[in-house]
Amino acid sequence: MIKVVLVGYMGSGKSSVGKKLASSMDLPFVDLDELIEKKEGISINNLFASKGEIYFRKLESEILKQVLAKKDSFVLSLGGGTPCYFNNHELLKHDSVVSIYLKATAISLANRLTVEKTTRPLLTNLNDEELIDYINKHLFDRSFYYHQVAHVVSVDDKSITQIVAEISDLLR
Repeated sequence: MIKVVLVGYMGSGKSSVGKKLASSMDLPFVDLDELIEKKEGISINNLFASKGEIYFRKLESEILKQVLAKKDSFVLSLGGGTPCYFNNHELLKHDSVVSIYLKATAISLANRLTVEKTTRPLLTNLNDEELIDYINKHLFDRSFYYHQVAHVVSVDDKSITQIVAEISDLLR
């Protein structure tokens, strides 16, 4: 049994890499944010707006525990902040979990996220310089949690196929 858990900032490729990795390993792909949206019946953005971040983070932690308690093998993509709350980073150290941080620079993330600003409310009103500053602050704040993983894979200037191949090599 193997549970591959992908950690990283928004825009680092957790979902794209996760889907391709899961397919290559013939495992199911699980997206934690999608599970939360399904359970609550609303989008993450609407959940934040209607019930607040504390409610969201508690729910996120509960669902993460439920998923990791399953006896199945899978590839799981976490939300960018998931490891940083309620000691979730400690859950990633279990024997059956292989946690991987998809690490990207702030500039690389900003380039990826610029095209998604309209779908990411926290980024909508930021200009390019403010976006890089915003990402840098989060990367600094989250660095400790992101680096509690078993493996770090740099994703800058790499294709999804290259990243999946690198992770596959780590899992052998």
